[in-house]
Amino acid sequence: MSVAPNASPWPKGFSPMPPAEPHVFALPPGVDFARELVQGLVARMQDEPPEAMARLRLILNAGRMSRRVREEFDRLGTRFLPRIELVSDLARVPMPGLPAPVPPLRRKLDLACLVDRLARGLPAFETGSGIFSLTDSLLTLMAEMQSEGVHPDVFEHLDIQASHAEHWRQSLVFIRIVARYFEAGSALDAEARQRRVAEMMAHTWAETPTEDRIIIAGSTGSRGATRLLMQAVARLPRGILVLPGFDFDMPQMAWNSLCSGPIPIEDHPQYRYLPILDALDLRPQQVERWTETPPPSPQRNALVSLALRPAPVTDQWMQEGRAFTDLPAAASQMTLIEASDPRQEALAIALILREAVAQGKKAALISPDRMLTRRVAAALDRWGIVPDDSAGQPLPLTAPGRLIRHLARLCGRKLSMENLLVVLKHPLVATGSTLRGAHLRLTREFELSLRRKGPAFPDAIALRDWGGTEDAERQHWSEWLAALLDLLETDAQSSISAWLETLLALLEGLAAGPGGTVAASELWLAEAGQAAFRTLADLAAQEETGLQISAANFADLIDSLLQEGQVRSTLVAHPLVSFLGTLEARSHGAELVILAGLNEKSWPEIPSPDPWLSRKMRLDAGLLLPERQIGLSAHDFQQAIAAPEVVLSRARRDSEAETVPSRWLNRLLNLAGGLTHAQGPEAVAEMRARGARFLDMAAALDLPEQLPSPAPRPAPRPPAEARPRQLPVTAIKTLIRDPYAVYAGRILRLRPLDPLKPGPDPRLRGEALHRIVELFVKGFDPSISLDTSQKRLSEIAETVLQEMIPWPSTQRLWLYRLLKIAPQLVAQEAQRRVEAVPAVIETSATIDLGVQGFTLMARPDRIDLHDDGTALVYDYKSGTPPKEAEVRHFDKQLLLEAAMIERGAFAEIGPRHVAAMSYVHLGGNGDCRMLALGREDVEETWTRLQGLIARYLSPSQGFAARRAMQMSRDISDYDHLSRFGEWDITDLPVPEDVG
Repeated sequence: MSVAPNASPWPKGFSPMPPAEPHVFALPPGVDFARELVQGLVARMQDEPPEAMARLRLILNAGRMSRRVREEFDRLGTRFLPRIELVSDLARVPMPGLPAPVPPLRRKLDLACLVDRLARGLPAFETGSGIFSLTDSLLTLMAEMQSEGVHPDVFEHLDIQASHAEHWRQSLVFIRIVARYFEAGSALDAEARQRRVAEMMAHTWAETPTEDRIIIAGSTGSRGATRLLMQAVARLPRGILVLPGFDFDMPQMAWNSLCSGPIPIEDHPQYRYLPILDALDLRPQQVERWTETPPPSPQRNALVSLALRPAPVTDQWMQEGRAFTDLPAAASQMTLIEASDPRQEALAIALILREAVAQGKKAALISPDRMLTRRVAAALDRWGIVPDDSAGQPLPLTAPGRLIRHLARLCGRKLSMENLLVVLKHPLVATGSTLRGAHLRLTREFELSLRRKGPAFPDAIALRDWGGTEDAERQHWSEWLAALLDLLETDAQSSISAWLETLLALLEGLAAGPGGTVAASELWLAEAGQAAFRTLADLAAQEETGLQISAANFADLIDSLLQEGQVRSTLVAHPLVSFLGTLEARSHGAELVILAGLNEKSWPEIPSPDPWLSRKMRLDAGLLLPERQIGLSAHDFQQAIAAPEVVLSRARRDSEAETVPSRWLNRLLNLAGGLTHAQGPEAVAEMRARGARFLDMAAALDLPEQLPSPAPRPAPRPPAEARPRQLPVTAIKTLIRDPYAVYAGRILRLRPLDPLKPGPDPRLRGEALHRIVELFVKGFDPSISLDTSQKRLSEIAETVLQEMIPWPSTQRLWLYRLLKIAPQLVAQEAQRRVEAVPAVIETSATIDLGVQGFTLMARPDRIDLHDDGTALVYDYKSGTPPKEAEVRHFDKQLLLEAAMIERGAFAEIGPRHVAAMSYVHLGGNGDCRMLALGREDVEETWTRLQGLIARYLSPSQGFAARRAMQMSRDISDYDHLSRFGEWDITDLPVPEDVG
């Protein structure tokens, strides 16, 4: 068996004394590791005095394992406990000549300063707003190098000329900046110090082996420093290793295949044990069992072991698969759930956990998919079951974390309406004031004002204008908020301390509220508030580095610092239900284990791309390959699937596309399905059948007892006195096509709420273009040249767009489109002025229709008077003008305006004969199209309108929904109110009297 890279644990130039015989034990997957560790330890020391246990050093892999071990000791009664430590505690062990480790944040800021300085000289590594993301990836690489004992000097000897791109050559320039942190006497961070401590311990024990009992248990040696310590302990006279999830079913040939090729198969679950065993000159068959307790299902363990064999030796499936005889028995405690989507998967899992609680079983959900675990927790909430979530809640998702992130994103940026309202409605804002209720009321009033009137980007000036002087409470509130908004006007580049000062001022000012104090607020209360306070206080305590960063970089820094925090729930968790990460699969001790989210990209997760080193460069340098993380996840999977009762769960589809089953689940199902002699297909079918029971329950859970009948196509008939007695000419088209919209808008007075995030929509474009043309026409001088008029139109357009359109890119785009047709518009205007002059521009008028006191209103864009006294009606269209057929039957605005002109509705011009009606297109080619309609059409339209209004003023006429929409896909503002979708456009309207 070949030796894995970097297997030697000894410092360069050091020759250790002849080692003692290694003592390596292991426990198979599926056994309760913590319980069996304690049982084996107690059994081995039962003949020794009680105080011998207190002298034993027990080094464990994680905090949860430490808690489980203590619980198991407590279960055995009163006794001395060993000195329980964690592998991660090595970084803090006092050692001569080694100072305390540098805090991670201090190292991060120092390295960010170097990265920023170097990035300015390398365009290929232009960081933009990602200085700290680049720094974090470099810190991760540096931690790996320190843990694996790889010095930056190794990169000087890599052959990158022939087989690597320019990107990799430039990345080495960046990597060289970490060399100073490997120099003797430099301040060490936690990873480097842990490596140094492990090396010094190994050196000391090699020269003078300690007689103390030292046991390292629960670790796979996946990190270089940990592996070095494990090898040193195993060589001590009384040192012991206890490996978790060791596969005793793998033959030597399978072990050899892990390192038989040019690249080791690191994605295999057992690979991490090879470097340890090779360095100790041990074969896997020499690893002894810590206890003789068998796993819950040895046959299942053997099946999983065979399924996970490396790809080059999967031919062993055919040979070793013959040994299986009864797979239904091996899989009798396995359930397979293949849900249609993540929601159904979460609901089925919640039902399984609820059933386990009812049966008194201890159950654990293991999944790397945090979104899925949150869905399951929400589903369990309906039964009042609160799981013990080991990961807790991420600090950025807590109330203080969300507020801090929102405010960090506001600094140095133009404040949008949406972002401002998100902050004002946050539950922690104004909690330090007695005016919290008034704050919410004024926020609502301010929101309605912003939605209706703008501006899209509110500032302190707009806020003070809205506050006014009449309402003292409103003025006080607006002054408080305006003073905080003034803080957002900061420089584009500033120091971290300056950005943090602004953030804290905004944060505490908003939490205090108008007239309140931050001390009285809820900002820093409870675990989440205290964790957020410690995070910001730690950043504030750092010495200034001189780094000047943008607002976006500062927001990235805050995000990364908050991501490092977790907040455990203060609620009392159910003692039988726990949510665990994959690493904790070896320490759960549950009777029922659910492995959820078994899809590729989730379990295993895709290794993060390395921006610094290619795969070959990593291999040549002796660093870990990307498959390392996959191998660790595979080991966690192998341990978890060996539990007494197991549920394997996945969703066939996520929110984007069809999913791919996890490679381990695929292998297991393919192997079992192929072992027909052992009834493998029947075993898989039974697993699916057990899962189908919970899927059926999940489908029935949300199914209503009785489905309501679909709503009919409405045609409400309000009383005659409630029907509108006045309409603008633009609403006649709506009355013809969608009468229900007139009912909802004019009778019920329901108006669509303006968007929270306004944008440059067609309506705003039309208003801006109409305003430009209005100003141009009113100031047009026929005596000046066309070029001068065109220049004046350009100036008007630029001024109006700057006033009405707050989006610079949209301003330039719309101006460009208008200037393309400006010569056409100017030439048309000059031609019109030869024979006519504008008499009415954007002026409102009304006229009695002559039907039950009904009034018709109009505001024509433009009416010109011809030399012969006739009128010319123009309508400007920013979109495509309607065709003549549409004008005859639906879009009757110009025809009705002509009818009103002929009846003297406009006092400025009196009754006039309308000679022509035209549309001027303010887009496309800027053409002007005259309608081929005459006086007969105008009179016919007026007569037909009288009949139409008479019908709709009658109590027997209903306002049918979507009567004659132009396109079936057209959307009405009131489709949700009419419940369109429950009925079809082919359904007949159902009249209904309404009060």
